Amino acid sequence: MEFQIKILLLSFVVSATLGIIIIPILRKLKVGQIERSDGPQSHLTKQGTPTMGGIILIITIAILTVFAYAYYVKDEIDVAKRLLPILLISAGFGLVGLVDDVKKLVFKNTDGLKPAYKMLGLLLISVAYVLYLVYFTDVGTDTYIPFFKTYINLGLPIYIIFNIAVILGTTNAVNLTDGVDGLATSVSTIIITCLTVIGIIYDVKEVAIFGSIVTGACLGFLIFNLNPAKVFMGDTGSLLLGGVIAGMAIYLKMPLLLIIIALIPVIETISVIMQVTYYKKTGNRIFKMAPLHHHFELSGWNENKVVSIFSIITLIVCIIGLNVI
Repeated sequence: MEFQIKILLLSFVVSATLGIIIIPILRKLKVGQIERSDGPQSHLTKQGTPTMGGIILIITIAILTVFAYAYYVKDEIDVAKRLLPILLISAGFGLVGLVDDVKKLVFKNTDGLKPAYKMLGLLLISVAYVLYLVYFTDVGTDTYIPFFKTYINLGLPIYIIFNIAVILGTTNAVNLTDGVDGLATSVSTIIITCLTVIGIIYDVKEVAIFGSIVTGACLGFLIFNLNPAKVFMGDTGSLLLGGVIAGMAIYLKMPLLLIIIALIPVIETISVIMQVTYYKKTGNRIFKMAPLHHHFELSGWNENKVVSIFSIITLIVCIIGLNVI
């Protein structure tokens, strides 16, 4: 526990330091935010704000995970080795987002990475991670059922398909939540902290360590990402955090818990599905704008209120989640 606190604090310091160094570089490279003309008018002032800031998270998490690996490799080599797959799925998703951001912001290709290529990259990483857990770890194919506090064995084919779907759904949900200064970072940090606490409760040391690293990195990044944001994470950061959340939950055998503790990203996703489906059928809209956080903005909430209330809701559902495991 002492090491986890120290590495969280160290991760925070590294992330904050990298932010001071990297943000001016992004500004010089002119990799600025491109705002939708049909989005909330208040967001037009954000045009040009440095984005692709998720590289701060990737670098911090990679450095501190390697540090943790070196710390444990002598006395607890199993813990050290088990840190790597969670790092790889997270960094892999972040790199897919980075390619997308680079194409859009550096090469000025507004379409970014083609959706088919983007989905293929995410799918390949998801498949690799799930197959690794099945064949190279003792995680097994059991899945925890919240409230009932029991495990069921899904069987190999269903387990693989289900968890790949969870990973892809989670990354997409976190990506949709990223639309207000500090929102995706704040919500994700609370969810990751919850999963870290579960790792501590169940003595899954590698999850507790990795979660501490990511939490520290996110808190350091939030210094620059809260309203008014000096940097946005871009797809680099949102896909990375989605990978972290899904990877940790599946490693803990608790992907179903995400329905509870990741309620905000789930609702954000549902709001988009409802809006698109209803509009195609009727030509009308259910919400003023989707995802849901934009609806509340257009209803008069300022960004700080959206972030505060969505974060409070996430904290409440995470507390509920901790009580149903």
